[in-house]
Amino acid sequence: MKVFILGRGKVGAALAAAAKSAGHRVRVQSARSSSLGNGTRKIDCDLAILAVRDAVMPATISALIAAQALPATAAVVHAAGARGAEFLEALRPHVAGVAQMHPMISFADPTAPPTLSRGNMRVSGDPTAVKVARAFARSLGMTPRELVGADPVGYHAAAALVANGAAALAAVGVALLEVAGVSVQDAPKMLGPLLRSVAENVENLGLPGALTGPVRRGDAAGVAKHEALVADRLPEARPLYRALVAAQLPLARALPDATPEQLAALDALVASWK
Repeated sequence: MKVFILGRGKVGAALAAAAKSAGHRVRVQSARSSSLGNGTRKIDCDLAILAVRDAVMPATISALIAAQALPATAAVVHAAGARGAEFLEALRPHVAGVAQMHPMISFADPTAPPTLSRGNMRVSGDPTAVKVARAFARSLGMTPRELVGADPVGYHAAAALVANGAAALAAVGVALLEVAGVSVQDAPKMLGPLLRSVAENVENLGLPGALTGPVRRGDAAGVAKHEALVADRLPEARPLYRALVAAQLPLARALPDATPEQLAALDALVASWK
């Protein structure tokens, strides 16, 4: 597949690297470049990926149309999570079809692209563009999902909460490890594999099966001991710790590990924090 990627940021760089590894012919261009074609020489591509920020997308589309830069046979997609295919509505008369193609992957640094294989790619839009986007996703080792009827804003909110919430939680974990005597250099290297194991459990076991630890076991004394340590050593993290314990309780109730008496003790402990 001939793939044109507009944007050299975190998403564009990662998709370009993965596409090249998959054997596609890839051309990447900075979104800041003014050279989008001159009306006589079109960008040769089967798939055009607009990996630009939402705020500059309208101007980018206008520039592509004015330059007649894209061939009429190209499928054009954007990588925004909270926008549907209508984000590219103005391009529809000029190309074969438009679609959303959002990788549900955490992109943090253009120089350190994440692994895309086993990830999910949400695709929605015109049939022609969806077909091309699905084939492209599969070539990267990803699972394309159309998620018909799913609200794109709700979908993106869930993705942002898990990805960025996990990073924020890891930062608190690093701080706790530091006060426990672990170096700031070692702490992230210890928590990264732990997070990977949680991700694997969520993927393979689902929920509530992925829950582990003292709440699942019904160990109210252990939870109280942890809460007291957080309150003493890292008091600013106390509200977060308490909220996360409360969020684990419904999962623990759906599992057979803890007895009703143990769950009642946990409920009483959480109630005492209010």
